[in-house]
Amino acid sequence: MITSSTKNPDAASHEAPSSIAEGFLRTTERYPDITAVRTVDGAISLTWRQVRERVSAMAAGLQRLGVRHGDTVALMLKNRPEFLIADVAVMSLGAIPYSIYATLPAVQIVPILDNADTKFAICENAFVSQLLGAAEKHLDLRTVIVLEGGGPAGTIDWADVETGSAGFDLDTSIAQIRPDDLGVLVYTSGTTGPAKGVEITHGSLVKLVETNSIVLRPFPGQRLLSWLPTAHMGERATSHYLPLLTGGTIGYCQNPTQVMGALREIQPHVFFAAPRFWEKLKSGIEAQWAALPDAQRKLVHDALQTGLEKVRLEQEGKAVSSDLAERYAKADHDVFRPIRKALGLDTEDSYLASGGASAPRALLEFFFAIGLPPDEVYGLTESNALGTRAVQNERRIGTVGKVQPGVEMKLAEDGEILIRSPAIMRGYRKQPDATAKVKDKDGWLHSGDIGTVDAEGYYRIVDRKKDVIINSFGKNMSPSNIEMALTTAGPFIAQAIVVGEARNYNVALLTLDTAYVSDWAAKQGLSEPDDLLALANNPRVVAQVNAEIDRGNAQLARVEQIKKFKIVGGEWTVGGIELTPTMKLKRRVILDQYAETIDELYARED
Repeated sequence: MITSSTKNPDAASHEAPSSIAEGFLRTTERYPDITAVRTVDGAISLTWRQVRERVSAMAAGLQRLGVRHGDTVALMLKNRPEFLIADVAVMSLGAIPYSIYATLPAVQIVPILDNADTKFAICENAFVSQLLGAAEKHLDLRTVIVLEGGGPAGTIDWADVETGSAGFDLDTSIAQIRPDDLGVLVYTSGTTGPAKGVEITHGSLVKLVETNSIVLRPFPGQRLLSWLPTAHMGERATSHYLPLLTGGTIGYCQNPTQVMGALREIQPHVFFAAPRFWEKLKSGIEAQWAALPDAQRKLVHDALQTGLEKVRLEQEGKAVSSDLAERYAKADHDVFRPIRKALGLDTEDSYLASGGASAPRALLEFFFAIGLPPDEVYGLTESNALGTRAVQNERRIGTVGKVQPGVEMKLAEDGEILIRSPAIMRGYRKQPDATAKVKDKDGWLHSGDIGTVDAEGYYRIVDRKKDVIINSFGKNMSPSNIEMALTTAGPFIAQAIVVGEARNYNVALLTLDTAYVSDWAAKQGLSEPDDLLALANNPRVVAQVNAEIDRGNAQLARVEQIKKFKIVGGEWTVGGIELTPTMKLKRRVILDQYAETIDELYARED
């Protein structure tokens, strides 16, 4: 039986909850009949009242197993309703949930279990072997709960845990949580070495929701799509904590390769993705346009040019003539709106965001032109995903917006971005020295990113401080900007790593877009079109890549241009050593892996 100690939840509505768990209780009392979670296919759909019942039952079961205030509980679950139930149930006990990326092998899970002092874990059957493999090295992990049941001997079925308890009261348990209690551990994706456990308190998480609400304008029933890894702070901030406190509806997409179908089904008001998603989406739209009959192809071409003309004038602060406005309205009605509806993104008051890396200007202009303007956002796991945003009508392409309310930012003498707010991390778990390196005595978080800020307060990200290339002539260059010029120059190049530190010129390691190049090779009648290593050395493929390099170089200063390159095969994917679970390139790992190749590219350096 669920009891409630909050007799009039609206009486305290003007006060922030003391914890995410308390905010969850308020949501379930204010909006009990609004759908809280659902799967894309609708097989599971639960209201906030039903979610509360299941959270209470799960929390009672976890307490019965021995989970106590301050314990950590590992979650290895895909994007599904049970993730929210498990996460909030753990929080409701004053315990600390954290997610493990599903792609991590056992050897990389062990140090995370050790750092978190993990005794309990909840996972899907598909990940049991990874967890148990890690448990052989981390002997403190004594309880593994398996969602689907039927796990190996020694594991416990979820159904046997979610049974409730007559003596457990959810409200009483949650009332024991304080704002400065640790709310969640978020492990960094590991671009610069072993993952570090970022400690974020309940008070910081509540502040995160308050700050994001200013831009995201949440309302009961606001639809969000959860599809990025739940171990990623951006995903948690946007598609988890926000609806928990505001009564939104979360649609879950378990398989990220099926996100396009999920978009059409859920039609989210809020959608967040990395630039790579927007690049793929643009390529897909353009491929469909290219297959149209000549007359229709000219129609969409003219519509796009009209859209780009309008966007560029607006970005320059110039007036849009009535003639152009009328032409754009027609283009929007005839071409762009049908595209948005087909994508599931033609939603009133929608908010789209791109983050995790810088997006090319041409990419953003394209989506602005067709009426899907992504907000480039900036924040770190350590800053609790807070930093900069832009409101709907103030987005300036090429910037990451202005500092969010309640957040302070400034540039150090060397251009490094510093962030301070009540919501930033408490520190790295059990790593005081590492914490002291990034969080100074005045509370400023040293981001490691080099940036600029203009007179109006718009920030631009130049590159990671440690990644900036200084060539043999002392010229400073941003590898990210150079790599972006290459990967957006055409469909063949998927990823690029630029090398040039202390060298006379720049070279690049490239991967091929696996799907596109395989399809192209089949249409060209090339043998073994799926053998990307063989295609990497095919003269016709190399010629196509070389043409894209030329187009990319045309966008760069002479000193930045690529003089030599090597195609190393198909694109690097999550699960390999080159990519983090959040699809960021592990630059140092790649440079070490291809050290001999790089030396060969510089063999006749002059």
